[in-house]
Amino acid sequence: MYHDLTRGSITRSLLLFALPMMAGNLLQQLYNIADTLIVGHVLGSNALAAVGSAYTLMTFLTSIFLGLSMGSGALFSIYQGKGDAQKLKSAVLHAFVLILAVTVVLNVAVCLGIDWILLFLRVPGPVWDGIRTYLSIIFLGLVATSVYNFCACLLRALGNSTVPLVFLAVSALLNIGLDLLFVAVLGWGIGGAAAATILAQYASAIGIGLYVCRCCRSLLPGKEQLHFDRAMLGEIGNLSALTCAQQSVMNFGILMVQGLVNSFGPTVMAAFAAAVKIDSFAYLPVQDFGNAYSTFVAQNYGAGDVGRIRKGMKQCFALSGGFCVMISALVWLFAAPLMGIFINAEETAVIASGVQYLRVEGAFYVGIGWLFLLYGHYRAVKRPGMSVVLTVISLGTRVLLAYGLAPHLGETGIWMAIPIGWALADAVGLGYMRRSLHGLEPTAD
Repeated sequence: MYHDLTRGSITRSLLLFALPMMAGNLLQQLYNIADTLIVGHVLGSNALAAVGSAYTLMTFLTSIFLGLSMGSGALFSIYQGKGDAQKLKSAVLHAFVLILAVTVVLNVAVCLGIDWILLFLRVPGPVWDGIRTYLSIIFLGLVATSVYNFCACLLRALGNSTVPLVFLAVSALLNIGLDLLFVAVLGWGIGGAAAATILAQYASAIGIGLYVCRCCRSLLPGKEQLHFDRAMLGEIGNLSALTCAQQSVMNFGILMVQGLVNSFGPTVMAAFAAAVKIDSFAYLPVQDFGNAYSTFVAQNYGAGDVGRIRKGMKQCFALSGGFCVMISALVWLFAAPLMGIFINAEETAVIASGVQYLRVEGAFYVGIGWLFLLYGHYRAVKRPGMSVVLTVISLGTRVLLAYGLAPHLGETGIWMAIPIGWALADAVGLGYMRRSLHGLEPTAD
């Protein structure tokens, strides 16, 4: 189903469009959640620490592909809003070639530099072999991750958020089944968890790729688009590179925090690994709502309807804020039972550290909810550089404060730095938005 977000009820249209995205990304989180649950209970806390630290690295690498795809997707939505089918097809071709080339280069680089990466992450000895084994296998799935994200962003940019959900549902169930088989039944250890994940990733990538080729032929380039267009590549490169930078800076900052967490040893590493999974579920709906809002803004920006953008902005910030307050309250109240899902009851130190994280950081989800909306807004109106600025403010503050406070407050200092970074970025982003709303006229091509 394709949604035209330039007409009708704003809130209703956005929610109908966003709900499949939320469900899809919740299923996507099951890739690593399944590893975490099974590895934590079957193989123990050291294996859990290894998978959790690897997850942070893979999130950083995936953010590069996702940033490139989201930047391209904003341009797809703008051309959809303008009704320019020829430029849309050309954009699809140029974006796919660019993203595939970046994927191949990055894949080779991380495979060759795996030991240097582990040194940078300050991985302790008891965890080193496990995380190296896991990453050596999981890196083989980067191409699948790239292809899936491109196809999913293409479909979502044009208003179809349902089909990506279908393929993710199948691959998530496959991931869980293979995890149980490889780790719990066959005893393949941490390598089995990685193998299950990449097989499921390739299933979703191949499935959605075939769907686009067979069922969305109107989006595919014809002979007239099969030529190099410097201007088109430049426009895609500008939006994609800055969106990629924003995503990468955000996750690189998280990676640096992961390195600091690792310095506290396997107990804090395991607590952080489990708590981050809870985080992912808690604020994932507002992250997807921010992406849906970005498609809404981009389509209306292409159509030149600035008034509808302003109206939608007010409704979306109110809706996101209210949801985040409710989720923060639930996480605060149920922090201990939530940690108990991932950690055996006898691991009391790990659970206590995770509960502290959730009650410090999880009380301020409204900060990250609004920040996702700001990222989506600036990407959609061709100002992705502002998203990079906000990310630098948020992550720069988080990293500097974390490294500054940790020697005095321990891991609590790391947790405190996160919401402070969100708040500063929100203040800057909202202030700039108020001053720049009058300039939301689409540029001529």
